[in-house]
Amino acid sequence: MGQFEELEWQSRYASGGLSRHQARSGTYKAYIPDPLSVRTFSFESAVAADVADAERDIGRLDIEARTLANTEALARILLRAESVASSKIEGLAVSAQRLLQADVARSEGDQITDATAVEVLANVDAMAYAIEGLELEITVDRILEFHRRLLAPTRLASKAGKIRLEQNWIGGTTFNPFGAAYVPPPPEHVPALLTDLCAFCNDDSVPAVAQAAIAHAQFETIHPFVDGNGRTGRALIQMIFKRRRLATRTLPPVSLILATRAQDYVAALQSTRYVGAPESPQAIASTNEWVSLFAASCSRAVADAESFEQRVEALRTEWRARLGPMRSDATALALLEQLPATPIVTARGVERALGVTYNAANAAIEAMVLADILTKTRSGRRNRAFEARELVDAFTDLERQMASVDDDTRVSEPVREVPSTPARRQ
Repeated sequence: MGQFEELEWQSRYASGGLSRHQARSGTYKAYIPDPLSVRTFSFESAVAADVADAERDIGRLDIEARTLANTEALARILLRAESVASSKIEGLAVSAQRLLQADVARSEGDQITDATAVEVLANVDAMAYAIEGLELEITVDRILEFHRRLLAPTRLASKAGKIRLEQNWIGGTTFNPFGAAYVPPPPEHVPALLTDLCAFCNDDSVPAVAQAAIAHAQFETIHPFVDGNGRTGRALIQMIFKRRRLATRTLPPVSLILATRAQDYVAALQSTRYVGAPESPQAIASTNEWVSLFAASCSRAVADAESFEQRVEALRTEWRARLGPMRSDATALALLEQLPATPIVTARGVERALGVTYNAANAAIEAMVLADILTKTRSGRRNRAFEARELVDAFTDLERQMASVDDDTRVSEPVREVPSTPARRQ
């Protein structure tokens, strides 16, 4: 049964310039959830309807997405959007333009000085790994590999891909878990809970949207890493959608909605940490509350993604008209097809992506500059880059549109994860 376990905290800061409050020892309570494999789930009729609606909406986006006559461009846009939003929830905010410029700099072999952009790019790369392939089994090793890629280029690289061996907590002070908003299970419980979670993720007895919601909540409850738990847990959502073949070509940017409902999001997750039997009224009610919020967020994410796709398609049509008559094999037309996925380009990048000569790539860029589709963003002969400003603005507007999902909830300061020293069982 879900329960709190009382543990003894022995401070290592008994002296050394800290206040008594910071350096004190004492007892605290860590939460230990029920394994998911021992639970059965039942949903209220309204919640079941929300789940069914969300699955229909995600499936429609996956089937009907048509940007640029194929879904690759839209898939890359939504992958980037999901990664940016998931990072934003953790306090890593970066504009679309900054992220794209950092991505171009990386592709050109330039040094990236924007540390936040580096972390968000790592999230994009890790997300791309997470959703590779269809019907892949979700394993602890796969989750660890996602986490390794997520943290590898950061200051926490030594912790990348490693299950924590110490107690952590959320909120409160850096020095002890007293007053924390939430204290996850002690580290010795984590491996078994992760194994059980993966078994649940590979079972098809629960509807996919409900399964993703429950698995995400359980992952955040386990909090198996020193850092990066939120981003890894939200990647798990997309891994489940892929494995269940609900989203085979695109992914709904659910984190864009959760980022704007941060207070509701955190509160609903916290409510799933019940005390008592898994079949208790509290456990059932809290699960229904969370699954309902999650399903509604999925539906809203799909609606806004579809609206964004329509805007991109309209831009593409307008750009084609601006370019005027061209041969069907013109490099500029091929570049136009690629732009939604890569709104900032260089001649070398176009050369590599389209398999054309440098001169052809440069001529295509110049044609699009003359048509007022691209504008130069960086000076210098070696690092000339050009952006489709209208696309960057459209992505920014998408974020703003999703931010209007609830006038009473806005992104708040994140409750940060705090790694700590080992605790001793009382």
